[in-house]
Amino acid sequence: MTVKRARGDSERLADAVYEQLKADIFDFRRLPGVGLSENEIAARTGVSRTPVREALLRLQREGFVERQPKIGWSVRPLDFERFESLYDLRVILELAALAKLCAGAIGGAIDRLKAVWLAPKKQRASDPVEVARLDEAFHASLVQAAGNPELARVHGDITERIRIIRRLDFTQPERVERTYEEHAAVLRAVLARNPEQAGALLRAHIEQSKLAVREISLHRLHRAHVAARSRNG
Repeated sequence: MTVKRARGDSERLADAVYEQLKADIFDFRRLPGVGLSENEIAARTGVSRTPVREALLRLQREGFVERQPKIGWSVRPLDFERFESLYDLRVILELAALAKLCAGAIGGAIDRLKAVWLAPKKQRASDPVEVARLDEAFHASLVQAAGNPELARVHGDITERIRIIRRLDFTQPERVERTYEEHAAVLRAVLARNPEQAGALLRAHIEQSKLAVREISLHRLHRAHVAARSRNG
């Protein structure tokens, strides 16, 4: 019983360190290419090195950090070619889901999306974190509504891997407004059972988002490096 409880405590601590490190990476508090010290993280989070190492190994598997012999851990540099490949794969999956959805039954998931994305302007969310969550749920719901669990699983994995830059799309008010308009247009095409129009709108929406987050990422990264240099003297 004691062993099981200890193992559970270790997993809980590793989960907490993992969530904190990922949030730091997403918000550029830990910059791409900069080293990570297990001892520093352990001291900062108040845990031993074991859960820290477990958290870093998990982040390594997900592609957010890397470890090099004789050098140690570091935040993985932003690889925009990799992100573009993931975005391209995401488009393929979502277009397949749209085609299947338009050919089948429109279920309750679409009704829930209508309540969010076809709502009057005064009822729209404006908080970037909330809009990012709603945007992710929109695309995930479209894929899940197609009724293919393997398609949804792969799409969910891609969503996790591009979240580090995708969430930046909603730090600008005009991008929030455009997202509402573009999601509404895709939904209307789905409701009209027009897969060609829905697909074209979705492809354009994702492409514009990809371009926007690349520009914002580079700008945020530059600002973070300038701030880091200023703090360090």
